[in-house]
Amino acid sequence: MRIFLAGASGVIGLRLVPLLIAADHDVAGLTRTQGKGELLQSLGAEPVVGDVFDLDALCDAVSTFRPDVILDELTDLPDDPTRILELGAANSRMRRQGTRNLLSAAKAAGARGFVAQSVAWQIPGDGGAAVEEHERAVLGAGGVVIRYGRFYGTGTYFESELPPPPRVHVDDAARRTLVALDAPSGVVTVTEDPAG
Repeated sequence: MRIFLAGASGVIGLRLVPLLIAADHDVAGLTRTQGKGELLQSLGAEPVVGDVFDLDALCDAVSTFRPDVILDELTDLPDDPTRILELGAANSRMRRQGTRNLLSAAKAAGARGFVAQSVAWQIPGDGGAAVEEHERAVLGAGGVVIRYGRFYGTGTYFESELPPPPRVHVDDAARRTLVALDAPSGVVTVTEDPAG
């Protein structure tokens, strides 16, 4: 398949690119910086340097690549986990406007599939409302929502300790994401907990 991976230079995106390439998919990876674009190219993806909030440029980039599936792994989280609450509005904006723009680009490009990252735990306040809006938009467009447990492993907020459940090792999460590319519209939960 041809897969447009938004958030390709993120903690799970960087693990997904080699897995997708190894499975013989053609991958375009959206990232915000040229340096990360070069990294994606070295992993075998076609780098697309751009901003998901620039709808016209995003639609052009997606239509040019002609993907079968858009894989939305976008987040806007701080490097310091103690600042998540303080800076949470950026991630809520990503879930609302970023997802809406990707869905518009998918429709314009005629992509047949849309798979989007979500979370397998309850987030309070506006962040939780943004998650609900994000999931509703994806499911309303016939897409697949992947509710990941809290990531742990190298490059995550939990490199040396386990987060509270629901949780999943980020490498396992990446491997299990590949199955969702062919899943029917609905919710897929990716955790290591018995319920997931």
